[in-house]
Amino acid sequence: MRKMRDLSIPLLAGVVLAVLWANVSPESYHHFIHTPIIGEHINLHWLINDVFMVFFFAIAGVEIVNSLSPGGELNPVKKAVTPLMATAGGVLGPVGLFFVLNIVMGEPAFTNGWGICTATDIALAWLIARVVFGKNHPAVKFLLLLAVADDAVGLIIIAVFYPDPNAPVEPLWLLLVVLAMGIAFFMGKKQICTYWPYVLIAGTLSWFGMHNAHLHPALSLIFIVPFLPKTGKIIKGYSAHSLEDAVGVSTLAKFEHQVAPVVDFGLIFFGLTNAGVSFAGINNLTWIIFIALVVGKTLGISLFTYVATLLTFKLPDGMKARDVITAGVIGGMGLTVALFVANEAFTDLALQGAAKMGALFTASVGIVAIIVGKVLRVEKWKN
Repeated sequence: MRKMRDLSIPLLAGVVLAVLWANVSPESYHHFIHTPIIGEHINLHWLINDVFMVFFFAIAGVEIVNSLSPGGELNPVKKAVTPLMATAGGVLGPVGLFFVLNIVMGEPAFTNGWGICTATDIALAWLIARVVFGKNHPAVKFLLLLAVADDAVGLIIIAVFYPDPNAPVEPLWLLLVVLAMGIAFFMGKKQICTYWPYVLIAGTLSWFGMHNAHLHPALSLIFIVPFLPKTGKIIKGYSAHSLEDAVGVSTLAKFEHQVAPVVDFGLIFFGLTNAGVSFAGINNLTWIIFIALVVGKTLGISLFTYVATLLTFKLPDGMKARDVITAGVIGGMGLTVALFVANEAFTDLALQGAAKMGALFTASVGIVAIIVGKVLRVEKWKN
């Protein structure tokens, strides 16, 4: 079971099933994911994107909290500057290349798709990074922070650049998010050791605050996770993705241990509800998205990381220039959040489908990254 999760089998299975279903029987596929389950608006697509993905990003948030905590790979915070610079490159590089490519081979109707190129798929990036570098190589955490950060940028882009014209942003509702953070802080100070009050009380408040502010609520638990108590013995051998091997007794570790498997297997439904696009819809937008993600990420991450080192900020101990280039290639896999952004970037279903297909094709970059790692003689850590 753990092997299935480590290989991202549920996510990939959902993607394959969605693509096959949408091409064989598109009417039944769209009926399945869009038919209301509760009321007029709550369907499977909504439940996955607006509720399930809250926990997906929460688990990603745990990774960041662990990395920034004492003893983590990115503590003190100065260590985080270089990967955050790389994140900036991983956003600006693809966006810049998107606009260049759109001038050369695109059309004005494609312009709104630039935000799709900013995302990196956390699950697949983590998987391929472990294959190329080994599970304990510092490049894995470097890439993980980069992936989470630019996915967060992707959701911010949704809020700022892809607002619903029928539902303008109402920032006053964000006070509920602030209140939720205050409640979570209070519970943390009281050392409440079960994570359920944090999720059900503070998390729900945060979700409603973002939802009613007309911002995507998928990041709502990101604001709560840092307040879960991090103290408590962690059994030797515990690591973020070997959750069955050891269990920490801290609230944060218990949350990750119990929620991560649900998220990993639940990604089959994310793939199923978001990846159903027709091969007939492939056009130049597909290739613009694909090239911008793969080439733009590689160039942007590599260049901005180099600039960070010129500014005297250091790479994580053990990382080399060849590791950065390889991580940049891996960062070009945009699948999960790229699909997420594509839903918001285009209302035209034909354009949306073409853009999603470009994001789906980036999953193939994993093979390219493995080859690049071999060519550049990237050292794979065995422990």
